[in-house]
Amino acid sequence: MPANLTPDYFKAEKWFKSAATDDERVLALEEMLRVIPKHKGTDHLRADLRKKLSKLKASLEPGAKKGSSKHVDVFHVPRSGAGQLALIGTPNSGKSSIVASLTNAHVHVADYPFTTTVPVPGIAKHEDVPIEFIDTPPITADYAAPGQVNTYRSADLIGIVIDLSTDPLEQMEICVTYLRSHRLMLDNSTDANDPAVIHLARKTFVICTKADLASAGTMQTLIELTDCDLVFIQVSINDLQALAMLTAKVFDLLDIVRIYSKKPHEPADMTDPFTLSAGSTVHDLAFHIHRELAEKLHTARSWNAPGIHDGQNVRSDHVLSDKEIIELHFS
Repeated sequence: MPANLTPDYFKAEKWFKSAATDDERVLALEEMLRVIPKHKGTDHLRADLRKKLSKLKASLEPGAKKGSSKHVDVFHVPRSGAGQLALIGTPNSGKSSIVASLTNAHVHVADYPFTTTVPVPGIAKHEDVPIEFIDTPPITADYAAPGQVNTYRSADLIGIVIDLSTDPLEQMEICVTYLRSHRLMLDNSTDANDPAVIHLARKTFVICTKADLASAGTMQTLIELTDCDLVFIQVSINDLQALAMLTAKVFDLLDIVRIYSKKPHEPADMTDPFTLSAGSTVHDLAFHIHRELAEKLHTARSWNAPGIHDGQNVRSDHVLSDKEIIELHFS
């Protein structure tokens, strides 16, 4: 009996074949099993897919044997701070200069290409919120470092860095083509119902550098000629105000809130806020601190929140706002 496979199945199969990691292959196989027609003609194929999926999941289990030699993925950057931004750009676009200006990372800034060969992370600050910026090796129309896609897949945000003084439209095309080919780009061209988009795509925006060396209006022309709806920010490494605007925009795009904790009868700790996803509740805050605390949460009081009085009792489902002060009480 013919399988009569659907376009959705072939789309998922193409995703599987282009997957760069086992985690992504698992997602693609699960999608193939979800959309494959279920009849006698696909019995053997479904059994084969389930076998592949089971084998992959087993290999990803903690303690699974990986072979005698330990492989270190240099493109995996452990998370630090309240969020992670990975920069992408062509040679000499200004990625390293941005990271060097905003963080204490030891990046190599030079006027010749390919000075960055592995990801280099550093911590920048938006007010009192640490955010991790990652410099990455440059890409070209013909080359990107093998495994580099993993850096972008693990990040929260992707920043396309464009040198406005040298063929900005060509640089944009190279970066957008790379991101779209790896299903990394979340913009108006992506299908929000596509499982690959849900699991892989990241918020993306554009950072324009070297405007002082470009013709007036270059960034506006780039915006008009770019076929995707992205936020554009113009920065200069010598302009502290512009750099502060960049970190503020990154904070906004991360869509997080900072919450200050307060012990009963003591001043609030305003030096080291908790950061949670926007829309989080008091219960989420307690769970973030410790799972057992969430189970014992009894009441909470709030300060510096819109629409309520300072010190007012709030419910566990109270939605938190940025810079809110919360005092938790447990049973």
